[in-house]
Amino acid sequence: MVPRLAIFVLPLLFLALPVKAAESVYTDVDLKHCKTLAASQPGEDGDYVSMKCKGYKDYALWFKEGDLRQSVYFGPIGQDIIDEANETFEAFNHIGKQVEWRLGADGAPFAAIVRFHIENLDPKTGVPSKAREGQVLVVSRVAQPSDGRGCVIAYVDARANPQPNELAREAAGKMAAGFTCGRDRPIFHGLRGATSNEAVYVFPSVDAK
Repeated sequence: MVPRLAIFVLPLLFLALPVKAAESVYTDVDLKHCKTLAASQPGEDGDYVSMKCKGYKDYALWFKEGDLRQSVYFGPIGQDIIDEANETFEAFNHIGKQVEWRLGADGAPFAAIVRFHIENLDPKTGVPSKAREGQVLVVSRVAQPSDGRGCVIAYVDARANPQPNELAREAAGKMAAGFTCGRDRPIFHGLRGATSNEAVYVFPSVDAK
């Protein structure tokens, strides 16, 4: 009787195994070791730089800065995104020192999360104030070798929400797979406070391809 019971119990145990949840890995941002792709020349109006940086395994981090406003993309993005895209904020800003990569069951990153520090002006002085600094978690779709499309998919105001990292991970899990870069537009998730600033959206349209 014991062997016969085992025949029925083992399949039930197998069916009860949980599906592997998404996991996070972290990489540091070190702009000093990035490869410069394009940059403004001395005497030109405005400063600009575009760089390719080490990311996670074969998934690169692409960094842009123009007029003290930064943007980042991830994975094997298409040349049109490198040349044309710019998703940032209206106020001067800079990215944090770490990237959180969300990994799928296959171990490949499907989304990336970066904290943007937004230098809001103090209306009394007209210069950026630490007390008025905004912090927004920017959630991006990581481009894959099969599609080459990476872009911002969501924003989370880190100062207005009590658990902003969890909210950003939730947005990544729900939105990354079905988000069409160049057609869908990123939005804020959760509460949004006064220091979040206005997002800037410049991206090549998918309909123009």
